[in-house]
Amino acid sequence: MDKKQALDALAALSQETRLDVFRLLVQVGQRGLPAGDIGNRLGVRQNTMSANLAILTQAGLIHSVREGRSIRYFADMDGVSGLLGFLMENCCGGAPELCQPVIAKLTCAC
Repeated sequence: MDKKQALDALAALSQETRLDVFRLLVQVGQRGLPAGDIGNRLGVRQNTMSANLAILTQAGLIHSVREGRSIRYFADMDGVSGLLGFLMENCCGGAPELCQPVIAKLTCAC
């Protein structure tokens, strides 16, 4: 991930609804959620949700799969890993062992 991609991802997450969507998709994991269910769970209208989902998709933080007339959304864990890797690149001033508690906390055992 480069600086522009990281800035796009951080900008996407800097809005309350988009942050809530992203966290919800991380929470539900590999099963993802249809767009309508995301909107219902968060109390967000369809047109507003569509715009927020598009921004998160463009930022590389979520991806979708069409299922008939519905679209199911998932957290894009590769995008998240890329962002976290960019943020932690060259961490700990050459002492990577200092970063291990943070890295262990970020490692998903799911």
